[in-house]
Amino acid sequence: MSSLAASPDSTAMSTSMELAAQRLAELLNGSSTTLSDLSAVASMLEFESTITLRTLTRSSIAPDTWAVDGGQAMVADARCLQLMVTRAARVRFHEGMCVLEEEGPLHACLLGGDQERRAALDALALQALSDDTSVDINLLRDRWEWDAVVRCVDEAEPGSVVLVDGDLQPDWRIPSSFLAALLTQAQARGVVLIGVTKHSSLSRGGAPLLGQLEREAESGFGPRSMWWAPIARTRPDVGHGGVQVVAARLDPDARFAFRIDLPASVEPEPALAMLSALCDDAAFPGYPYPLSVADRLAACPGWLRAEARSQLDDLLETAGVPLDVRDRAFADRHNLMERA
Repeated sequence: MSSLAASPDSTAMSTSMELAAQRLAELLNGSSTTLSDLSAVASMLEFESTITLRTLTRSSIAPDTWAVDGGQAMVADARCLQLMVTRAARVRFHEGMCVLEEEGPLHACLLGGDQERRAALDALALQALSDDTSVDINLLRDRWEWDAVVRCVDEAEPGSVVLVDGDLQPDWRIPSSFLAALLTQAQARGVVLIGVTKHSSLSRGGAPLLGQLEREAESGFGPRSMWWAPIARTRPDVGHGGVQVVAARLDPDARFAFRIDLPASVEPEPALAMLSALCDDAAFPGYPYPLSVADRLAACPGWLRAEARSQLDDLLETAGVPLDVRDRAFADRHNLMERA
């Protein structure tokens, strides 16, 4: 019996790779100045017409600094049903000393059909969400991460900094009124919110923007320069107090620059100078070390997933679900076939 499948064609592979590489080279070497952001919040931004790099000088450290990061893990996957866990960690540095490391509780959620979606919405306890709101891991993680940010703002001293992993924009399903209230509360308490994005989708001419700015700053200011540049602001009609987006290299030894989000009401250069004082850790210069600690705490490593799965198995056993039923539901057939 003859096979209908085409035999592997190394020539076709070579041609497609050459075409892809040619287009990638055009983007990376291009001269277009069009700015864009491929993230879900891109439509909320108004970009600067031109980007002007500015030198940055480090200032003193904030006396009270909080940091928040979220983590997630898949505990059981039946494709039509998935049990996920998320958590949000909080860290506090007071007078330069770490005084709080809070992993945060695990929140388990079952994703699947419409009944599971409605139950997940109820568990999120966000009254502003409509009954037909879709639910996925991004919404689950963001809900508890921003809940931790709110608690940090509530507990922070005046003059504090609260660092958030990622941009200062909750999941698109969370109403803009939430962020508006949080920005107002932070400003009233004298607390500065700062979002730091490790891997940005900002682009210029279709190529990664931050890499281009790093090269330009090195050429203009020198290899050990610290610098920043305004990139964009949220549109006035977005519905909250506004966020400004900048790029910044925050340590002379930093390999990378990062996207930094600040409330529109905050003067960027003093805030970045203060943030820079938190970015001199030898392990990862240029990135705020309180966020590094929060990232470690929030992570859901293999042993935690195994522990959660063991707890799930015990609960299903108690509920009368036989082992073979659980195994048929959650066994990774693809992985088992690859190991054979």
